[in-house]
Amino acid sequence: MVAKINNTTTKRKFKHLSAYERGQIAALLKEGKSQRYIAKKLGRSPSTISREIRRGTTTQLRSDLSSYKQYFPETGQAVYEKNRRNCGAKYKLAQVQKFIKFAEDKILNEKWSPDAVVGLCKRKHEWKDTDIVCTKTLYNYIDKGLLKVKNIDLNLKLRIKPKRKRIRKNRRIMGKSIEQRPKEVQLRKTFGHWEIDTIVGKKTKDSVILTLTERKTRYELLFVLDSKDSNAVNKKLLELNNLYGKQVSKIFRTITADNGSEFCNLSKALEKLGIEVYHTHPYSSWERGTNERHNGLIRRFIPKGKSIKDFSEETIKRIQQWINNFPRRILGYKTPEECFNEEIII
Repeated sequence: MVAKINNTTTKRKFKHLSAYERGQIAALLKEGKSQRYIAKKLGRSPSTISREIRRGTTTQLRSDLSSYKQYFPETGQAVYEKNRRNCGAKYKLAQVQKFIKFAEDKILNEKWSPDAVVGLCKRKHEWKDTDIVCTKTLYNYIDKGLLKVKNIDLNLKLRIKPKRKRIRKNRRIMGKSIEQRPKEVQLRKTFGHWEIDTIVGKKTKDSVILTLTERKTRYELLFVLDSKDSNAVNKKLLELNNLYGKQVSKIFRTITADNGSEFCNLSKALEKLGIEVYHTHPYSSWERGTNERHNGLIRRFIPKGKSIKDFSEETIKRIQQWINNFPRRILGYKTPEECFNEEIII
């Protein structure tokens, strides 16, 4: 009497055969079982068993030099492992050489991030018919040493430092609190809301850079000041009226500052221009996150401890131009300058 197999358990689909299952196949074949019997016994498709037997079958010689074919689980496993090593997406460096050279130039010479390079190429029409790779693949190429760019050339990848806990004394807010700021500013839906800060070089008497960042478009303005005090800041900001004329009240609706002494009289100074000033909570730099991020970009060119006086105003303007022409993912890989000009035209 032949025993019936009533095994209804099925294996998870698309799971590869294991070395143990290959041993079972070899044993059942020696017993003279059919491929369908073996497939049902292992809970596999008959075609899976058929392909495995074909893959693991080799021709052997007897002592009388006659040949025969037999399935060996070791052979099947070896062929499987070889195929697995060769599977997956292959490098397509040869097809993307134009893109790779462009990426190397932008990252090494213009200090772009890999994501900015990829985003720009996806957006620009001239790259439409040219092969490129995605951001993740470009980072993989850099990690594997396939480009001239190395990880040390990437500005943010090697700069992660542990935070140190500091005990701070409370400081008073110099004017209107950020809590009074209109909610529309937080949403970044409307244009004309700025964040302000100063960048110092040496701790001794030195020039400083006044930075202004528009929250919606990420547009940046940089001004060199002779000193870090409220008079120098107020005098420079009042010159905005000369730069933008009648449009100044549209372009500058609000400015958010920290509680540094250089911003203590900012509200009174800008009142005549119709610009509202708000101050963040003490020691809460994240409340001016966009401006802080841009200060980090500026530090790529002006390291801490380097005197601001060593940089000409022309150099500072070139840095401003670089920031405003740097494609941003959050802007759909448009540049801040593009977005700023669109708002002014409107």
